[in-house]
Amino acid sequence: MRQPDMQKVDALVGRLVGDIGAAVSGSLVVLGDDVGLFKAMADGEPVTAAELSKRTAVKERYLREWLSALAAADYLTYDEKTDRFRLTPEQALVFAEEDSPAFFTGAFQLVQAMWTDEPKVADAFRTGKGLGWHEHSNCLFRGTERFFRTGYNNSLVTEWIPALDGVEDKLKAGAMVADVGCGHGSSTILMAQAYPASRFVGYDYHMPSIERARAAAREAGVSDRVSFAQASASTFPAGRYDLVAMFDCLHDMGDPVGAGKHVKETLAPGGTWMIVEPFAHDHLKDNLNPVGRVYYGASTMICTPASMSQEVGLALGAQAGETRLRKVALDAGFGHFHRATETPFNMVFEVRA
Repeated sequence: MRQPDMQKVDALVGRLVGDIGAAVSGSLVVLGDDVGLFKAMADGEPVTAAELSKRTAVKERYLREWLSALAAADYLTYDEKTDRFRLTPEQALVFAEEDSPAFFTGAFQLVQAMWTDEPKVADAFRTGKGLGWHEHSNCLFRGTERFFRTGYNNSLVTEWIPALDGVEDKLKAGAMVADVGCGHGSSTILMAQAYPASRFVGYDYHMPSIERARAAAREAGVSDRVSFAQASASTFPAGRYDLVAMFDCLHDMGDPVGAGKHVKETLAPGGTWMIVEPFAHDHLKDNLNPVGRVYYGASTMICTPASMSQEVGLALGAQAGETRLRKVALDAGFGHFHRATETPFNMVFEVRA
């Protein structure tokens, strides 16, 4: 056996120290979000641990450790002269402002679910039975909605829908839209706010998510033109939809081809199936990068087990790539498949009969 190169070992250990620090900091981000510490510091005013304690009713001693840890992570800024901590405008955008174009706290909740549910995934690895989306911890559902909503806020109605041929004109005039796999409904509600002449129905098989989506629609004041119902991607009611959208969920389905066939049956003449999927190249070597690292990890812990828990269990994975997604659409009976646009995190496909 070849002897290890100790310089390479040292370099690997150095990277691992950084990774462990990131994992630890992630738990502190979730804690700070849960207790309301980031929002209490959102104004950017420097505070001591004692001053933040008065704002939040959290014990000062706990806050001192939390503030110090996040300052070490460079998630907060520390001034040695005044012994105060603050959120810079950039840090506030990421950690405190829920609707900002860079809000990232939800991603840490998503990762929290991976740690929490690891024993369940380990059992799926051993048995091959998979792990259903509904079998995960609640932090997955909330974290997924908050993480992906940032991308939807940035791009959905400003870039993605305008990139689809003729779809935006239909939505402005008044169209019927199905958002399949809608989760907590953030994408559905965002479209409804942008296109008030159209009507929207969100479908998800996970009833607690549907209940949350209904509440969110009421809070957003769009319940008059948005509804939510429990249904799977292969059973949602036909409605002659002008647009059927699937956001970051096709790869989670056990039978994406069957879902595509059902979509084809429910579309109105000239209707469009919009598929939004995590960004990925077709070949593994091209996905060995920071984004691929996140998506392959999520695919291992969440997406692939979810697909394998269902009938067929195709298990596309979160890094399926355009070629495999194209095959799904063509096998479902569609003749037109086109990459309409992309971001560093997503690919957007226009599919038609």
